[in-house]
Amino acid sequence: MKTLIISGHTDLKTSVANKTILDTLEKELPEARIVKLDELYPDFNVDVQTEQQNLVWADTIVMQYPIFWYSMPSLLHRYIEQVFVHGFSHGSTGDKLKGKKLILSFTTGAPAEAYAPGRITTDDLTLPAKAMCALTGMVFDGYVYTGGVSYASRTTPEERQAQVEAAVKHARRLIEKIG
Repeated sequence: MKTLIISGHTDLKTSVANKTILDTLEKELPEARIVKLDELYPDFNVDVQTEQQNLVWADTIVMQYPIFWYSMPSLLHRYIEQVFVHGFSHGSTGDKLKGKKLILSFTTGAPAEAYAPGRITTDDLTLPAKAMCALTGMVFDGYVYTGGVSYASRTTPEERQAQVEAAVKHARRLIEKIG
């Protein structure tokens, strides 16, 4: 199975959780392709042809990102805007993603309790991806989520280490989900 992992974090250098997740995936899934959008496209000008080729190559597509203001980061959103275009991903001739699995892998700075029933839930956060799958013919294969990994809650070495450990557990749950 060919797995493409798209990192949508806008600045991995400042991340603990998302960076640790990706580092763990790189070690434990060496055959996967990992695309780090912040390194490749800091100017938000995505190489559409290359990224479409990556998507065509993959059987499973993982989008790895932190939640910013109840949504994916602007860089990942821009990637989707530029790459998932009519005639490629949807429309009468846009069938290149049909049948491919999409897995979301995301983190939040707020603790998991902040996304409890009666509020915006983590399931609610996946609605745009589910709609994208319906339009493109992709198969939404669920998500892996870890909360409480904010930069504001890693002011001590112990807090930082707890976030690293949570991120490694997240990565292992994701690897299990990928299969």
